[in-house]
Amino acid sequence: MGVDFKKALRINPSIGSTRLQSIHNVVHFLQQMGMQHKDLGRIFGMCPHVLTSSIDQDLMPVFNFLLYEVKTPQEYIRKTINRCPRILTSSVKDRLRPALYYLLRLGFPNIRLVDCSNTILLVSSVENTLIPKLEYLESLGFSHRDAVNILIRSPRIFTYSIDNSLRPKYYYLINKIGGSHRDLIKFPQYFSFNLERRIKPRHRLLLAYNVSLPLPTMLKASDEDFWDILQKLQAG
Repeated sequence: MGVDFKKALRINPSIGSTRLQSIHNVVHFLQQMGMQHKDLGRIFGMCPHVLTSSIDQDLMPVFNFLLYEVKTPQEYIRKTINRCPRILTSSVKDRLRPALYYLLRLGFPNIRLVDCSNTILLVSSVENTLIPKLEYLESLGFSHRDAVNILIRSPRIFTYSIDNSLRPKYYYLINKIGGSHRDLIKFPQYFSFNLERRIKPRHRLLLAYNVSLPLPTMLKASDEDFWDILQKLQAG
C-alpha cells in the first residue's frame, strides 16, 4: 500500500499491538465503502490512527454522517475521503456535527458542503477555527452579513491563518494596492492567492508599467495571459 510503517508506528504506537486481522478488517471495510487499494497508502500515511480504529464505533459513524447528514452522494465519498483523510479520525459528535450545524446556521447551502474541496471545514473546530475567522472579518469593519457572504463565497478563508495569511493580505490590499472593502465583497477569492508569489509581484509589475487592473483580472490570469494583458495595455 506504500505506507511508511516506521513513521506510522511512531505516530500511532498502538499499531504494534493490534491484531493483523483487525487491520485487515479496516482495509476491507474501507474498500467496501468505495476506497480503492491505491487510496489506502495516502489515507494510512496521513492518518495512521485509522488502522487501529473501530469500524463500528469510529469509521461507520463518519460514513453515515457523510451519507445521511451532509447528504454526500455515494459516488463522491471516495473523493471526499481522499481530499481529507483526517475526517475518518474525527468525532462525529464532538467535531463533525458541530461544524456542520454551525456552517448551516451561517447560511452555507448544503450543496457547498457536499463539495469535496470543502470537506476540511467539517473537521475544523468551531471555537478555534471557524468563529475566529468570522470575528476577524467583522473586526475589519465588515457587517455580519457581508462577512458571512465573503466566507460562503470563498470557504477556504476559514482554513487560513489570521496572522500569517489574512492580516498581511488585507494590509497589502488596503495600504499598497489602494483597495477597499468593496473589492473584497466583490472578490473574496483575493485571500486565496499567495501574497509573496502572486499578489505582490503582479502589483509591482502594474506599478512598473503604470497601469491598473481589476483584482480578479490581476490575479486570476495565467502568467502568459497576464503578460499579454500588460503588453496590450502598454501598447494602447
